Amino acid sequence: MTKVTMTVNGKTVSGEVEGRTLLVQFLREGLGLTGTHVGCDTSQCGACTVHLDGKAVKSCTVFALDVAGAEVKTIEGMANADGSLSVLQQAFQDCHGLQCGFCTPGMVMASAALLANNPKPTEAEVRHGLEGNLCRCTGYHNIVKAVLQASGQDISAIPA
Repeated sequence: MTKVTMTVNGKTVSGEVEGRTLLVQFLREGLGLTGTHVGCDTSQCGACTVHLDGKAVKSCTVFALDVAGAEVKTIEGMANADGSLSVLQQAFQDCHGLQCGFCTPGMVMASAALLANNPKPTEAEVRHGLEGNLCRCTGYHNIVKAVLQASGQDISAIPA
């Protein structure tokens, strides 16, 4: 076991991990941050997406020890300081960009990274930006609308 220290959602955290412990395991089992989901165990679904030093990564592909000293943001860190939903989270709710909710944390994290890099994406750019995240319920239409709404764009012309 090796001690690892990192910043998660603005707080310095430490824990003892084995060399093979994945970041997603450390977050869920070591820190109790269960919003980050494990969906496929093969890094294909994106349910475990978090921000690592500001970039979206699939946390099932990163060893916790490799993240020592880094900054990690999970879905639990996305809300506003007062606990209210962020603009992006509110857009997901307003546009019904979720159904079962399993993919939602990863979709929100991937969408936030997309908007950080491209504040006014087109519909095609949103769809391309979310290609690494799978949703088995929504057909993506309302997720795309949510991202566009969160970017401040008028979505009234997009069919329901």
